[in-house]
Amino acid sequence: MKKHNLLYVILLGITVSNCGGKKKGENSIFTFNSAQFSAQYQPQNKLDLEILNPNSKEIDSIVYFVNDIKVGTTKGNTKLPLELKNQKLGYQNLKALVYFEGDNSEATARVELVSNVSPKLLKYKIVNTYPHDTNSFTEGLEFYKDTLYESTGLKGKSYIRKYDYKTGKVFQQVDLDSKYFGEGITILNDKVYQLTWQEKTGFIYDAKTLKLEKTFTYDKDIEGWGMTNDGTHLYQTDKTEKIWKMDPATQKMIDYINVYAGNSKIKAINELEWIEGKIYTNVWMKDAIAVVNPSNGAVEGILDLSGLRKSLKVTLDDVLNGIAYNPKTKTIFVTGKNWDKMFEITVSE
Repeated sequence: MKKHNLLYVILLGITVSNCGGKKKGENSIFTFNSAQFSAQYQPQNKLDLEILNPNSKEIDSIVYFVNDIKVGTTKGNTKLPLELKNQKLGYQNLKALVYFEGDNSEATARVELVSNVSPKLLKYKIVNTYPHDTNSFTEGLEFYKDTLYESTGLKGKSYIRKYDYKTGKVFQQVDLDSKYFGEGITILNDKVYQLTWQEKTGFIYDAKTLKLEKTFTYDKDIEGWGMTNDGTHLYQTDKTEKIWKMDPATQKMIDYINVYAGNSKIKAINELEWIEGKIYTNVWMKDAIAVVNPSNGAVEGILDLSGLRKSLKVTLDDVLNGIAYNPKTKTIFVTGKNWDKMFEITVSE
């Protein structure tokens, strides 16, 4: 475990979660019995929800909620056992609505649910090396029918293009208005979805022609970073540990997961790629990729790509950013911002 913990810090730049994350009840009538709470829990653990009643009120019933979802009701002041295996990783906001003597009152608290998975250290093999445009501040990379699509950032230099990855020949390119900082892309049902950084604006293009079909506004107050899809839904990062799940028809966020490696959340996850049921994501300013379980946010693998730098003509600020999976070859393509090369690799344990 010590080896893995060191890898988490070196490769992923983890910010350790605050273990003092309990919130006191919002009133003086009832509070959660937080003295029996642990700082962190794992999915196999159970938690007893119990209310303290210092004023000896006559309690009729208590309705318990976790993250605003009702999880149970008790008669009187009895404990409610809560299994955590079906909860998403991250902070669990607890609420108790206490009914007493013809009145009601709330109590709140918070605990943190972390991953019980020890990520595996992955290795890679370079299959091929291809040219990459050093003027491309890469933000998104994805294959569509054996053609590579790429989006770039920086205001006045942002575009989306499709090209021959073997030669670098550009087939088509659409430049963004200079007020936009382009970000991640993904392609679903013959549509290209593109994000912008802080402008809270997204674009939808026809994948064949790159004709702009729609402009949409984010329905959450978040930034736009990386994008991918699972064949049905879109997924988006926002510079935090969250991966948002989006309805492609409405562009509305319908859910999210929090990414954790062991007992630590991974912030600043960026470019995304859906590969054989897992989400591959690079971490901003780190030459590493985390392999994430999309159902719960647990990091299951870590891929250290720092060795690629020895064959590049780049600076430390030219960070890894760009993951594309080619289903025909079953290989992964990776590059970075202003890198002069793109690498085709295979990954194994």
